[in-house]
Amino acid sequence: MKRELLQHIISDIPVENLPPFWVAIDHLSFSDKKKLFDYQQQAILNALKVLKKYYKDFVPYSKNELLYANEKRKISFYNWYVENNLLKEKFHLELKKLKSEIGSLLSEYYASNNGSIPFHNFVNRMNFWMATASGKSVVLIKLVYILRELISHNEIPSNDILILTYRDDLIEQIKSHIREFNSFQSDIYIKLHELRSYEQVKRENSSLFRNKEINVFIYRSDNLSDDHKEKIVDFRNYDNDGKWYIFLDEAHKGDKEDSKRQHIYSILSRNGFLFNFSATFTDERDYVTTAFNFNLAEYIRSGYGKHITILEQEIRQFRSDEDYTEVEKQKIVLKTLIMLAYIKKNWEKLGKKKSEMYHNPMMVTLVNSVNTENADLKLFFRELEKIGNARVKETTFESALRELLDEFSKVTEYLYESDEPVIIDKDILRKIKQSDILQLVFNTSKPGNIEAIVRPSNKQELVFRLKSATKPFALIKIGDISSWIKEELSNYDVEERFEDETYFENLNKDDSDINILMGSRSFYEGWDSNRPNVLNYINIGTGDDAYKFILQSVGRGVRVEPIKNKRKRLKQLFLGEEIDNEIYQAGKEISPATETLFIFGTNRITLTSVIERMKEEGGAKEEKQLELFLNPEVKDRTLLVPTYKISDTLKFENTKKFEVSDSDLHLIDEYISDLDDRILLMHHVTYPKILEVLRNGLKEKRKHFVPIDRSFDDPDFLLSRIFEFYRISPREFSLFKPIENEIQHYKKIQVALSIYENLLTAAKSVLKSEELEKIQNEAEHLLKQKKISLKEYTKRITESAKGVKDSDTVYYQSSVLHIKQLPHHYYLPVIYSDDEKIAIINHIIRHKSEVKFVNELEKAINEGNNPFKEYDWWMFSKLDEHIDQIYIPYFNPQINDYSRFCPDFVFWLQKGNRYSIIFVDPKGTEYASGYRKIDGYKEVFEENEKRKVFQFNGFEVDVKVKLFTIQKSVVPQEYRQYWFDDVTEITM
Repeated sequence: MKRELLQHIISDIPVENLPPFWVAIDHLSFSDKKKLFDYQQQAILNALKVLKKYYKDFVPYSKNELLYANEKRKISFYNWYVENNLLKEKFHLELKKLKSEIGSLLSEYYASNNGSIPFHNFVNRMNFWMATASGKSVVLIKLVYILRELISHNEIPSNDILILTYRDDLIEQIKSHIREFNSFQSDIYIKLHELRSYEQVKRENSSLFRNKEINVFIYRSDNLSDDHKEKIVDFRNYDNDGKWYIFLDEAHKGDKEDSKRQHIYSILSRNGFLFNFSATFTDERDYVTTAFNFNLAEYIRSGYGKHITILEQEIRQFRSDEDYTEVEKQKIVLKTLIMLAYIKKNWEKLGKKKSEMYHNPMMVTLVNSVNTENADLKLFFRELEKIGNARVKETTFESALRELLDEFSKVTEYLYESDEPVIIDKDILRKIKQSDILQLVFNTSKPGNIEAIVRPSNKQELVFRLKSATKPFALIKIGDISSWIKEELSNYDVEERFEDETYFENLNKDDSDINILMGSRSFYEGWDSNRPNVLNYINIGTGDDAYKFILQSVGRGVRVEPIKNKRKRLKQLFLGEEIDNEIYQAGKEISPATETLFIFGTNRITLTSVIERMKEEGGAKEEKQLELFLNPEVKDRTLLVPTYKISDTLKFENTKKFEVSDSDLHLIDEYISDLDDRILLMHHVTYPKILEVLRNGLKEKRKHFVPIDRSFDDPDFLLSRIFEFYRISPREFSLFKPIENEIQHYKKIQVALSIYENLLTAAKSVLKSEELEKIQNEAEHLLKQKKISLKEYTKRITESAKGVKDSDTVYYQSSVLHIKQLPHHYYLPVIYSDDEKIAIINHIIRHKSEVKFVNELEKAINEGNNPFKEYDWWMFSKLDEHIDQIYIPYFNPQINDYSRFCPDFVFWLQKGNRYSIIFVDPKGTEYASGYRKIDGYKEVFEENEKRKVFQFNGFEVDVKVKLFTIQKSVVPQEYRQYWFDDVTEITM
């Protein structure tokens, strides 16, 4: 089912529409070792867009406003949902369908209308649908900080803040993150209090803040109720007129309509705001209020997680209702071990570098039953025992290996990534032997009996080792191991150990010997690891009730970290210039194995449908991926793209100026003139050199600062921004390289299934128009040489022209798609639409300025005003800022860091040894942003107001940037040369 999300409508709101102070708040830093990933920053920006919409656009917040104002705000916000067609279903709560106790509770706080409570009462919330291991807690804590900044400047109400999560270990996890966050901050401190101390905290400090502290309350979400026991608290004691900002972690717990607690969270935040964080949602109200979707499908597609493939080999052999031979049971376990040995064999190829790259691969086996007589876990363990003791026939092993090879000989695709085939080195796989499994999985060169290791103080872990080995190989983690020791291990040697640390806690360490982790549902939450590469589900995933568990547990296995603190797949790190070519080449060969999670399940079809459901719920159902065609001319051309590196120098050694209002600059001057350097250095944790530069800069203000209109009137905030500015290292040009995968968007065009076939037919028909011209020219040549008759010539022309057009149009309801053959374009054909908000297709030309530019370019060329006629050849391509990797770095003062200027088009032109790259951006009417982008271009590609000339394989290369507009006359003179309003001026 395709769903509309709140994210879909706020994505069209430009960041520039946010109030200046909102954008100026630090969205990037978290601690000295951690910065927010780009998707986490996007989550923050989306949250700000929603808060701005709610508190600014409809009923603007004013200090000391009455509760009635918030009621009006909710109704206006609800109507905005309706106007944008987000609420296609009736989300009102019908009291007669609810349990009587829930209906009575809701009626205490909300007025009913014809027996139902209108949905506008619950619309003051936003959801963050984020994959397991994607860093939800980091976003949550950063949002707490941002709320504090907005509250302190009276931008939003000064409500109390409450963090809720459902387990003690998750509370400890959040506390640990907050300690990390606090250790990096100089101007704020998040102070946590248990909710039960609310009255005392409020008595001692009625304000949310005290000396830069943020008082934040925290409690277990499952301990909130409408009665009172030892740890269960009555929410009414903390109601506070519903003026809470509530952050609900793992919000998927409990169905929304039937869960009293879920309604309690809404009641407590009825005059505040509710922020829900979860990897899985099941309620339609949650989907529609999702402000940021980075679920498992998006997480993997964006390169932050391992690829996923579900193998055809099913673990049905352990089902009690199906009859399988012992050999068949052995074969499926062998297949999982062969895959693990294959991945570890790849990993070992890193040699000395393996301690610096990737993880030690591991298998995770999750089972449905643990302690019954023929529990899944026991059956799997018994097969492991036989393999470790060499009680497997060679023919059985060879048959298992052959079946795996047969599967990988077919074209297999990754889940969520239909354009990427599964890559297997069949030479390595084919050579796997039983001895490899012993060595790589069982940590020994000789077979042997299994013995168990237990810690008497730990009733949840069992560790196993072959008697022929010195190191253990497997770990079982379940609720209680007592019955296992008594029943399953009665004939085994059991060794007791008394170490303090558990094997489970050490799993993520580089020197962990455990290669197989077995367990039930009890341990999958609250545990993250890079190590899983093989994931087995035994008798799990055969019903809808497994949906949440499967998605959560898969999420635990997809984390990837090719290089320490770099959590993106190797190729994405390289394309994003986060690693150099040497590191990329070192890991490139083994990355397909180490960056894939291979899943074996009891029922492959059901398991696949469960995981694919995530993609559908994110809005991708009833869509198909269309891949356009690379222009054949590309292979004959040298198309260069620039790459960049981070400078070794800090910004204070550069000429860049900081943007600040005159009043704020005066405020800073007065503020630091009265303070000793030691106090400033301690308070702001900066370098003495930076402080010296700032003091010198204040003596010559116009030389070091650019005046702007917006003011913040907060010296601490401004100083932190300035010091951060001085710490930023510039981006420099590195080298030119021939294009490889930098333009990818034309391979990833998602099209509504209903128009896919029509669009594909039209694209192929237009593509043939180039062929047609060649056929007709050849026929004309043969006719002139009298090698064919006029009749044959006519026949050839007629036949070749059937179904061929140089342009076509596809209609869908009120939307129109134009398909054109543009001979000099990087890929063919070009698709564009005059409808900027077209929803049935993505990654095409659709903005009015882009469409206008392409039309005028085509018109000029057809009319003979070709601006490229003096060149030997030229090509150009549309660029997509979300996918493609061609850009110019520029300093963006709104985020106080470097951003990427991704122009809409790139042109390549050559004449002799002269070679030009021209970046063209038709959306050049946003002048403030445009000036900064040009400044970034000049910083990299100009020197003394003249374009630099670079050498590449005998070419003299220069780079230009041109912004297309119809208002060139209003551009300041110093920038006017970079704008053009006539396409024939593009090469000037």
